[in-house]
Amino acid sequence: MADIFDSYALANAWDEMFERPGVPRPPYQALFAALQPLGADELRFRADQLARVFTDRGVTFDYAGEERPFPLDLIPRVLDAAEWDLIARAVRQRVRTLEGFLDDVYGSRQVFHDGVVPWRLLHSSPHFHRAADGIPARVRVHVAGIDIIRDEYGDFRVLEDNVRTPSGVSYVLENRLAMSRTLPALFAEQRVRQVDEYPGRLLAALRKAAPEHVADPTVVVLTPGVYNAAYFEHALLARLMGVELVEGRDLVCENNRVYMVTTHGKRPVHVIYRRVDDEYLDPLHFRWDSTLGCPGLVNAARSRNVTIANAVGNGVADDKLIYTYVPDLMKYYLNEEPLIANVESYRLEDPDTLEWALGNLSALVLKPVDGAGGKGIVIGPRASEAALDTLATAVRADPRGWVAQRPVALSTAPSLIGDRPRPRHIDLRPFAVNDGDDVWLLPGGLTRVALPEGELVVNSSQGGGSKDTWVLPGEPARTTPAAAGGAPPVQWEPSRSAAWDAEQQ
Repeated sequence: MADIFDSYALANAWDEMFERPGVPRPPYQALFAALQPLGADELRFRADQLARVFTDRGVTFDYAGEERPFPLDLIPRVLDAAEWDLIARAVRQRVRTLEGFLDDVYGSRQVFHDGVVPWRLLHSSPHFHRAADGIPARVRVHVAGIDIIRDEYGDFRVLEDNVRTPSGVSYVLENRLAMSRTLPALFAEQRVRQVDEYPGRLLAALRKAAPEHVADPTVVVLTPGVYNAAYFEHALLARLMGVELVEGRDLVCENNRVYMVTTHGKRPVHVIYRRVDDEYLDPLHFRWDSTLGCPGLVNAARSRNVTIANAVGNGVADDKLIYTYVPDLMKYYLNEEPLIANVESYRLEDPDTLEWALGNLSALVLKPVDGAGGKGIVIGPRASEAALDTLATAVRADPRGWVAQRPVALSTAPSLIGDRPRPRHIDLRPFAVNDGDDVWLLPGGLTRVALPEGELVVNSSQGGGSKDTWVLPGEPARTTPAAAGGAPPVQWEPSRSAAWDAEQQ
C-alpha cells in the first residue's frame, strides 16, 4: 500500500513531525501510524468535509472583503507534555511581566525612573493613553495571546506579545470540535487534553474583575458589529459564556455608570469584555466620530463602576519596540530570566544600529512597531530592490516606528496540500486567562499555517490557515496504530450561533 508520506520532502527548517525522512518524532508516532496507510482520496474527502462543516457552522473570516471558511488542515500539530509545560510556564512568566509593566506605566512609572526603559518610548508610543491614567485595575491583561515559534535549531522563541484584543480562540474551539469528530478513535486513544474549559475560565476571570461593590456582576461582550472580521468569535464567546453580545449603540452611560438598553428597560453593566480597539471605544476620549463604542465608558471605569477587559492602554506593552525590553522587564519585576527567549532583535533608535540595519536590509526582517496581523512586515531576503529602497526611506524617516529582527526559519509541519502532505511553516498562539491570582493556559492554542509554499507570514488576514493543536498527557500514550477515523466522519448539527445572534437583535 502506498505511503502518503513517501513524497514528503523535508524543508530547510525544523520539521515538527519528522526527525528524518520517514522517521516520526515520538509525539507523532501514533498519528503517523494512523495516517500513513490512508489513500489520497480518503484524505481529500475528510479535508473537504472539514471545510463543509466550517461553512455550515459559520466558521468564517474576512479575507480581502470576502467571507471564507477558515482553512483547517487535517493533520494536527502535536506537543508532548514536556514541551507544553515549558510553553505554559514561559507564557505565565511573560503575562506576569507585562502585567507588572502596565501597572507601572499607568501608576508610579518607576521602571522609567530607574532607567530600565527610556522615557521616550513611553511618550512616543501611539498606544500610551493618558486617558487611562488613574483607572484602577487589579488586572490589566485579562486575556493574552503570546505568539511562539520554533527556530531552525528546534528551540522555542517568543515572536510577539498580544495584550490588547487578541483573537483566534474561537478557531481553537471549533477546530477541536471538527477534528474530534473526524479522527475520533485516534483522538480518544491519545487522550488529547481538552480545550472546552476556556469559556468558563474566561467568564470566571471577568466576573472576578467586577467592581468590588458588585456581588452578582453583569458581563457583556462588546463587538464592533457583524462586519468585523472576528465577529464570529465575538458571538461564539458570548454564547458559550451565556452573556449578552452588545454593540456600542446598545450601551448608555449615565452618572458614570454603564447600562445596557433592553426591551425591558436599562440594565446595569459591570464588566465589558471589549473587542473594540481603544481608539474607537469612547468618543469622549479617543476618536470623536466613532460609533462603535459608547461615550463615557472611560469615566465610568475611572469611577470604579465598570471594568473594561482588556484594560484601556494595554497596547503600550505589545509595542514591538517594548518587546525588545521584555527580558529586562522580567529581570526587573520578577528577578527571573526568560524561560523562552525573544527572537534576536535590533532597536533602530540607536544611530549606529540604524546605519548597520540600513546597510543590511536584505538580510533582516523589518516590522512596524504597532503593526498587527502581519501587515507591514518586510522580509528582506525575499524583498525586491524597489521594496527595500522604499523601506529604507520609511525607516530613516521614523526609526522609532520600526524594529529589525534576524530572519528565523519557522518550523514546518506536514499540511495537506491537494491530496498530499507538504511542509508548511507554522507558529503557535497560546491563550492565557489571568484572574489576578492565577494565569491559566488553554492547552495547545492556535497553530497557524502559512499555506503558500515557502511563505513565513501565517496570519489569516494574509491568507494563512490553522491546525488543531494536540497536547498529550504526561505519561506516554499508546503508539499502536489506530484507525484514523474509527467510524465514518460524523455529521453534526450546524451551529446555533446564527439563530442566537438573531434573537439578540
